[in-house]
Formats: sequence, structure tokens, C-alpha cells
Amino acid sequence: MTGRLHLAERLRAVGLRPTQQRLALGDLLFSKGDRHLCAEDLHAEARAAKVPVSLATVYNTLNQFKAAGLLREIAIEGDRSYYDTNTSNHYHFFDDEKHQLMDIDLADLRVVGLPEAPKGKVIDRIDVIVRLKDA
Repeated sequence: MTGRLHLAERLRAVGLRPTQQRLALGDLLFSKGDRHLCAEDLHAEARAAKVPVSLATVYNTLNQFKAAGLLREIAIEGDRSYYDTNTSNHYHFFDDEKHQLMDIDLADLRVVGLPEAPKGKVIDRIDVIVRLKDA
């Protein structure tokens, strides 16, 4: 199965219609393995690849992919979000100076002593972001 055909089936499986823009952006997102990027990065990649999409369309598509479970959003400070193609439960380093998000090897971090969730709630996931700076 070709990449685009596989992507079209993947979109249909989560209830999204495989439009040309979703296919083009999805191809840019998912064809390079696990990665982290913000909407502006994906928009720049789309422009370089001659994909005619606005920044608003990129944001809308990223949010649709996130809502469908294809991406994970990691908010860094209130105004900056990164999108992770690896939706499994894992943790991150964030380089404040380079504005770069990187995965932490799961074997390198343990989370212990979780609080009890409030009545009627369960813990969905734990987000850990370790901030880095130059020494």
C-alpha cells in the first residue's frame, strides 16, 4: 500500500475525510517518523513542498488530527504548542534556547507516588517536561 493510500485509510478509520490538504499535510507529518513540530514549522514545510495551504488551515488540520487521536499536543508555556506524532505515553526534554522538544527514553525516568484522582475521575496520562539550557 502506498503512503498516501495508507494515510487515506488511516484518516477514514478515525472519521476524517481524506481531503487533498489533509493528505498533503499528513504526508509531511507522518512520512518522517516520530517528530515534534509546531504549526509554523509544518506551514513552512508545506510552503517549501509547494503545498498551497494557509497557516489557519494548518492549525485546523493539526487540531482535527489531535482530536482524532493521530497527534498529541504538548503545550509549552501558554502560547506555544508542539504536536507529537508519537501518541504513546512518554516524556520530553525542552531546550528553551533552541525551542526544541525531544523524547526522554522511558527507561530513564520513573514517576512514583501519584496522588489519588478526585472522585469520579481517573488519571488519563502524566505529562513530564524537563527544561534544558546551555551549561
